[in-house]
Amino acid sequence: MIKLAIVDDNPFLQKTVQDKLSFFEEIELKFKANDGVDLLQKLEKNHNLDLILMDIEMPKMNGIEATEAVKNRYPQIKIIMLTVFDNDENIFKSIKAGADGYLLKEINPDELHNAIVETLNGGAAMTPSIALKTLKLLREPVIFDDAIPCEDIVLTTREIEVLEQLSKGLKYNAIADNLFLSAGTIRKHVENIYTKLQVHNKLEAIQKAKTNKLI
Repeated sequence: MIKLAIVDDNPFLQKTVQDKLSFFEEIELKFKANDGVDLLQKLEKNHNLDLILMDIEMPKMNGIEATEAVKNRYPQIKIIMLTVFDNDENIFKSIKAGADGYLLKEINPDELHNAIVETLNGGAAMTPSIALKTLKLLREPVIFDDAIPCEDIVLTTREIEVLEQLSKGLKYNAIADNLFLSAGTIRKHVENIYTKLQVHNKLEAIQKAKTNKLI
């Protein structure tokens, strides 16, 4: 049997992953945890695990911090990051923390099962797009800083409004309508936000803004 745990703060996504694993009789789900702190508490009671499927964005202790903590205490446990975030910084920090694989949540049951078996056999399972990004990071190393101190980030009220709308998944035209501005003006605000936050895309901007409690 493959003894496994799922760590995700979203109960619906926990259930989705559990359903994907239910097709395979040799996989035994030992427990589910809602964040890194919850995981470490449960591992203290029972660390007889082969592998953990780890989300990244979680409260209290995120998946990257949890991966590092688990690897320090229980290095024999394999960890696969299972996330919707495929930005370079998350990939780099996850690998540095000790992750054994990195998959996107859209993965189908067979691919997830194969990735688990591959990882337990000493491989490094990665979604193809993640593998390409990892190769790029090896060829062109980037230095990732942790959160920029809040006092160094100065966004205007309008830029924060635009960011909040972006975080709700709205397109430029919808944001323009909501804020009574042109789409071109919204685009310019977004460019300024990217520059100030030192990011390259919407997901990174939202993530960094939340980390620095700007939205």
